[in-house]
Amino acid sequence: QVQLVESGGGLVQPGGSLRLSCAASETPFTIYVMGWYRQAPGKQRELVATITNGGSTNYADSVKGRFTISGDNARNTKYLQMNSLKPEDTAVYYCHAQAVFAGTHIDAWGQGTQVTVSS
Repeated sequence: QVQLVESGGGLVQPGGSLRLSCAASETPFTIYVMGWYRQAPGKQRELVATITNGGSTNYADSVKGRFTISGDNARNTKYLQMNSLKPEDTAVYYCHAQAVFAGTHIDAWGQGTQVTVSS
């Protein structure tokens, strides 16, 4: 299995910045996609950004130009740099990974970290 541990959430004023981190545990699984999803109160969980092992990235339209996803493959850690934050970015942010081992594909989720954008 794959365990994901997130950090970096908190309270920030509109226009501010935060960086989220997601560290994956040692595992025989090969992680081929990692990303971030978020869920605001009363809303469905939505994709924020993903990055493949090859470095290809994908972003939700609502965060393009403001958020950047990157990775440190040596540490099996991914980062989400969030700039120009808006109140509508307030949500619980979840790290997600897709991995494979011996033909078995799995989805793994972190425990979530709260991001609150408010003055």
